[in-house]
Amino acid sequence: MTQNHGGSFLSEAQLPFGSLDLSGDEVIPRTEAKAPSYLRDHRQRLRERFMRGGAAAMPDYELLELVLFRAIPRQDVKPLAHLLLETFGDFNAVVSAPVAQLTKIKGVGDTVICELKIVEATAQRLARARILRKHVISSWDAVLDYCHTVMAHRDTEQFRILFLDRKNVLIADEEQARGTIDHVPVYPREVVKRALEMNASALILVHNHPSGDPTPSTQDIQMTKQIGMAAAALGIELHDHLIIGRSRELSFRSEGLL
Repeated sequence: MTQNHGGSFLSEAQLPFGSLDLSGDEVIPRTEAKAPSYLRDHRQRLRERFMRGGAAAMPDYELLELVLFRAIPRQDVKPLAHLLLETFGDFNAVVSAPVAQLTKIKGVGDTVICELKIVEATAQRLARARILRKHVISSWDAVLDYCHTVMAHRDTEQFRILFLDRKNVLIADEEQARGTIDHVPVYPREVVKRALEMNASALILVHNHPSGDPTPSTQDIQMTKQIGMAAAALGIELHDHLIIGRSRELSFRSEGLL
């Protein structure tokens, strides 16, 4: 029994997390208390190694195990971690995988999907925080990292706009449209209208190619020219258009397409 701040006592089952003893030292989480001892020891070793060396000290399957521990507290999750990696390719692809595809994997239920999507959302917010209100040119690598984090593993096309002020500081980032596996509808008038609403002085267009190949299509090139002309007519500069593939990106400006 443990005494709470009000003077009454709580049983172990009533403790909010089951993760502290009376001295304040961390012990086995209550959800894992009934797991076999070898499994508890394995999980503790992984946690300790992660705390000592961070993610760099762990292969993808062990990092994925750490995520799965919370969702599946009393079973060996190593086989599921390997299965997910074999199915999707790497850790990033697993946490970014569409829910419809994750549900097809044996052993993956709502709780597992929720944990994976929490990791994905956290990664996206951290990456976005590194570029928002920052000078884009001096933070270009962080911009590319953010775009890859948000878009590289999507199974359908997404079109985003980065809005910049006169000093090329990123003032907003918005998803403008979603499409199919090989097409996303983009309307130049809507892009420029939104730029005016945001009081933006410059734009960076970003969309992904689910095929993994960032080579621009004829439609991509034509659409970019149309947006560039519409923006220029209103004094808004189109800095670049990035196409995000699975492992690399293509810059229209670097390729001489702007």
